[in-house]
Amino acid sequence: MQEIIINGLLAVVIAAAVVMRFFIGTRESAGMTKKQKTMLERILAAAALLLVLQLLPAEVFAGLDRILFPSAGRWVRFALYFADYLIIGHDILRKAWKGIQNKQVFDENFLMAVATVGAMALAIYENGDYLEAIAVMLFYQIGEWFQSYAVGKSRRNISELMDIRPDYANVERDGRLEQVDPDEVEIGSVIVVQPGEKVPIDGVIVEGASSLNTSALTGESLPREAKAGDEIISGCINMTGVLKIETTKEFGESTVSKILDLVENASSRKSRSEDFISKFAKIYTPAVCYSALALALLPPLVRMLALGQPAAWGTWIYRALTFLVISCPCALVISIPLSFFAGIGGASAQGVLVKGSNYLEILSQTKTIVFDKTGTLTQGVFEVNGIHHAALDDAKLIEYAALAESASSHPISKSLQRAYGKEPDRTRVSDIEEISGNGVLAKVDGVTVAAGNDKLMKRLGISYHECHDTGTIIHMAVNGAYAGHIVISDIVKPHAKEAIRALRRAGVDQTVMLTGDADSVAQSVASSLGIDAVYSELLPADKVTKVEELLQKRSGRGKLAFVGDGINDAPVLSRADIGIAMGAMGSDAAIEAADIVLMDDDPLKIAKAIRISRKCLRIVYQNIVLALGVKFACLVLGALGIANMYLAIFADVGVMILAVLNAIRCLFVKKL
Repeated sequence: MQEIIINGLLAVVIAAAVVMRFFIGTRESAGMTKKQKTMLERILAAAALLLVLQLLPAEVFAGLDRILFPSAGRWVRFALYFADYLIIGHDILRKAWKGIQNKQVFDENFLMAVATVGAMALAIYENGDYLEAIAVMLFYQIGEWFQSYAVGKSRRNISELMDIRPDYANVERDGRLEQVDPDEVEIGSVIVVQPGEKVPIDGVIVEGASSLNTSALTGESLPREAKAGDEIISGCINMTGVLKIETTKEFGESTVSKILDLVENASSRKSRSEDFISKFAKIYTPAVCYSALALALLPPLVRMLALGQPAAWGTWIYRALTFLVISCPCALVISIPLSFFAGIGGASAQGVLVKGSNYLEILSQTKTIVFDKTGTLTQGVFEVNGIHHAALDDAKLIEYAALAESASSHPISKSLQRAYGKEPDRTRVSDIEEISGNGVLAKVDGVTVAAGNDKLMKRLGISYHECHDTGTIIHMAVNGAYAGHIVISDIVKPHAKEAIRALRRAGVDQTVMLTGDADSVAQSVASSLGIDAVYSELLPADKVTKVEELLQKRSGRGKLAFVGDGINDAPVLSRADIGIAMGAMGSDAAIEAADIVLMDDDPLKIAKAIRISRKCLRIVYQNIVLALGVKFACLVLGALGIANMYLAIFADVGVMILAVLNAIRCLFVKKL
């Protein structure tokens, strides 16, 4: 009955291998490497030969005894089975031998080599069945192939996502475009990016307009429009127009280089779970090897010397070999790092770059999120947010204000010019007089215009209306008469309010905002977003102090994350349990100091990152429990002689496949 089941399994393996090799393997989407295809062919050949040998009648080998010499059939049978064993297991034997030579004996290759060679030796001694030894090696290799394919697929997912490294930069020389290595382009050079090409280096557009595909950086599918004067980051794909870009960074310091470094170095920062598995494997593997040796030697010796019974060496050696096969810690040592790697890949696909699996583990325990305000919850750009008590048409009032302020480079002036929507015609403006701390007086088309704060209105003796909105208030007077006021304020990011709600759903129990802004502005923003606590008018050093106070209060009750974007946020990002930086508009110092980078500056991604991290950790713990639970149960059964080699196959390869399948679920992230 047992042989019928194995023969059926072999038939299934052959059919599956044929389909995968010759149907899936010919398609580019399968993405198998040459090594994986070769291994699949070995599995197919070994399974086919084993099935043929199993189906050969015993009379065939018995006939050889009569034709050649006595026992010829036995040795021909062994030679055929041994050839099959070498086809499927020669690389395992080679790795085990190298491990012995390098004094790194106790690994899964050594365990498989000892167990299967021992099983072959027992079969020779007893003129028994070679099926077990070859089947164990065959199914082990199937598991290894599956694990290799799964890891390779997750790596390709990340590689495709991060396929943003530019091969060249176009530099215009003598009227011709010349392709050069991005490393050779100096700061201040003008490069040309044509439709379909990647932007190789960060810079500012000096000529042209285009749509940019930023999906590899931000995870967003919608294109972003860019025009002359806009900053542009490397890694984007130019979709429509030709762009001329003046570089502001060297290639090594550009966004694309930093992202690639983050992804390439992420696996070097291990989580506590991974460290535990590494330490566990170093202790566990030699322990089971010595236990198997004891199982092979002690019971026979006790039976023979103490009990006066037959030693039954074959029985106990078989149990020890079974014990070794069962004990392979493949499911643990493969699935745990794969879970974290897949988690980092899943987060990257959503525009969240995690610098290491240790940060993914900390993020899963986060209960307090502390936000910087400007550039994090707000856009960090002043915009006209309202026009009140206007005596003129709103558009006319904005026109007067923009023209009167046209000589200034102040952010307030820039926001008025953006609201105006045109390039100010400076020929229409004369007699400009800037009054420090008050505002500006000017003549626009011969009309006297005053634009400034309430101090300017008092200075001119013009009565004005108070404004109760939060922001910078620009009072306007035309020909000495009050014409209304314009409210200019930092705009809250579109998803900021939704982000705070999403964090609560994700299990974050406290949100805090720190800012250097005036208390009235801070309270207004915090109230509109539903933030629990706000601390305003803080210097950079004050932010660090405040975070340290919050860390002490939260001691033992979850981790604290800080989210920021500015240079002044770098110390706080380093001090928090985990630092999260805005990647698109954030400063280099903040990105460098942070542990996690949001590539599209969307605070809504924080909740998604937390959900990804918690899903990843759940899967890690599931795999640990599954692998250890099944492993120890089967070890006990193997030591008692209840478990045979076929159960050993399930305990080793089966559990590994289940754990790997579970691990790659981390790649898939549901929408919020």
